[in-house]
Amino acid sequence: MPATPPSTHTALGLALGVGLDLAFGDPQRGHPVAGFGILAGRVERAMHGDSRARGVAYSALCVGATTALALGVRRAVAGRPAATVLATAGCTWAVLGGTTLRREARAIAAPLVAGDRTAARDALPRLVGRDPSRLDDKGIARAVVESVAENTSDAVVAPLFWGAVAGIPGLLGYRAINTLDAMVGHHTPRHENFGWASARLDDAANWPAARLTGLLTVAAAPVVGGDRARAWAVLRRDGGSHPSPNAGRCEASAAGALDVTLGGRNVYAGRTEDRPRLGDGPPPVPADIARANRLSATVGLAAAALAVGAVAARAAVAARAARRTGRAVR
Repeated sequence: MPATPPSTHTALGLALGVGLDLAFGDPQRGHPVAGFGILAGRVERAMHGDSRARGVAYSALCVGATTALALGVRRAVAGRPAATVLATAGCTWAVLGGTTLRREARAIAAPLVAGDRTAARDALPRLVGRDPSRLDDKGIARAVVESVAENTSDAVVAPLFWGAVAGIPGLLGYRAINTLDAMVGHHTPRHENFGWASARLDDAANWPAARLTGLLTVAAAPVVGGDRARAWAVLRRDGGSHPSPNAGRCEASAAGALDVTLGGRNVYAGRTEDRPRLGDGPPPVPADIARANRLSATVGLAAAALAVGAVAARAAVAARAARRTGRAVR
């Protein structure tokens, strides 16, 4: 009898990792991604220079080392089904951030709904980089809804996509790329040139997942009382108007599904950005944060089902091919 295809163990590991994230979220201490960030920060301080070439070398070193480590893990567990499942589950749990994303959004929404704007402002920097002192209730709500929409792709759909495509190397390699973008992919004097490569690499890695996120958000619109046709229309009309090639798809589809308007003026430390308007509804209010969380959770579950299903289907195809080969040999 042919052995169980390795893809079956990957599918089980992905499913288990999703379950662990849903049950526990991110660990408060000793998170592997935080550890990677500390190491990457040290490497940045050693390699930094106002040059794109140095940034390319930095990205190549950090992402390459992480991917090499992931390939080593995959090789170490090859041929050991239980180890493959557990290693894939652990890596999936480490790179997913959907539960923590929604938890942080709730931590802002709760005081905001209760009328405590000061507490909501104090909690906001854990989720977004805007200057909270400039925001009223609707501004805080918009910032949270936009962050939940964008990070549904970055923290959930994209890692699952790359996990389905490449297993453990896809999971860890993607998270390294996304973490570097969060660290250095900014339009600041220090990172304008040095962070260019990390930002462009993140754009490329998130390109397919952002579009999948947009489609899944449209499909999930009824979960939050939205209309699929309206969400699709807003995605098609506004998805490409955002300065980010990926965030616009996520935010526009969310705006359409929630029937709100996103975008506008964002004030950060030292700079102001005017973003295009996305959607046709009113500005988000504090109660819309819970709706955005519900939409994000639904999209995440759909993405998990697709990822696990795709890997399982690949395993089934491999099993059928193995059976045909076995019959031919006999």
